[in-house]
Amino acid sequence: MADSKGYIEDAPEVCVNFQVDLSCLVDGEIDEGAAGRAVMHMEACDCCRGFFEDTRAQVKLHRDMSDPDRLFARIAILTGEEMAEKSAGIGLVHRLATIFYQLGKAYVLAAIDPGYRERVFERTVPLSDSQVRGRGFVDGVLMQGKDKIGGLDWQRARAMLNGKLERIESPLEKGRRLLEEAIATDPSHEEAQLYIAFLHGHEGKRLTAAEEYRRIFNTAIQETNRGHAAIQLGRLHASEKNYKKAIACWRWLTISGLADLDDRFFVARFNLGMVYALSGNQARSLAYFRELLDRHPKRTGEVADLFARSPKLREAIDQKPGFPEALVKICPEIFVAPHSQGPESTTLEAFDEPEERTS
Repeated sequence: MADSKGYIEDAPEVCVNFQVDLSCLVDGEIDEGAAGRAVMHMEACDCCRGFFEDTRAQVKLHRDMSDPDRLFARIAILTGEEMAEKSAGIGLVHRLATIFYQLGKAYVLAAIDPGYRERVFERTVPLSDSQVRGRGFVDGVLMQGKDKIGGLDWQRARAMLNGKLERIESPLEKGRRLLEEAIATDPSHEEAQLYIAFLHGHEGKRLTAAEEYRRIFNTAIQETNRGHAAIQLGRLHASEKNYKKAIACWRWLTISGLADLDDRFFVARFNLGMVYALSGNQARSLAYFRELLDRHPKRTGEVADLFARSPKLREAIDQKPGFPEALVKICPEIFVAPHSQGPESTTLEAFDEPEERTS
């Protein structure tokens, strides 16, 4: 403990004498010979070395406090270093969450529908290759000694990408666990949240899925993710024949301009044309199908595919007198356009009423 003069109590007399010299050394008020002797003594004496470092720190703090510009500069340097480290941690955490998400998505879609159409505008990824790359990424972080960066247990992450995942037999359950791991790793990962909601809907938990899509729509930062949530929420409402709410969801994409800014949302206009046809409003249905073709001319082949894959829509059109003829007259492109290549398409899934579930 230091006494009122700043010297360390109970230090040997020789150290007390040197500490006077060390104080003068910090202040730059000592001759060269005394300074040399003090430095040599300090190299061999832990007590005096600690005293010197403490004294120098106190002097530096005093100078900073008496010079605001110096203090602000030091704070800026420290803050910058901390922010850089934190930013690097956030980037690594998000990348890990994305690896979990990509694998989870691939397992879920492989289990549900091997010939699926894209539902979040991304291609599925090869499972084995992605798993190997994921392990390599985690190993790279661990080799740099960053096993706790971002507040995560990276050893646990590696176990999830290795033996822990292999012990889960069901591809659907693997997908669920990976998506849950993505959200646990990065709770703000919107794409993983979307696929968890999609999984709930597939399992018949429509209320849960609707709540998730509604929350994502209200909180998502990425407009495309809001758009996807709106598309899927509309599909859930339409499957319950609540066409008014479904229309409100899909109209948001056209009114907000997202359907025009991102051509992949052309399916919103197709769904609007379909739901008006199912509810018997021929004029509105034809208007949306015509608008769909005018606003998204490059998607004509995919529109033709959607018509071919929507038996409920064709049935509704055929049952209304004059509707088929009006559709051919107003939207002739649909019937002459070459179909798209199906699995190569990057469209969202269009609405079609599901079969009734027994459970």
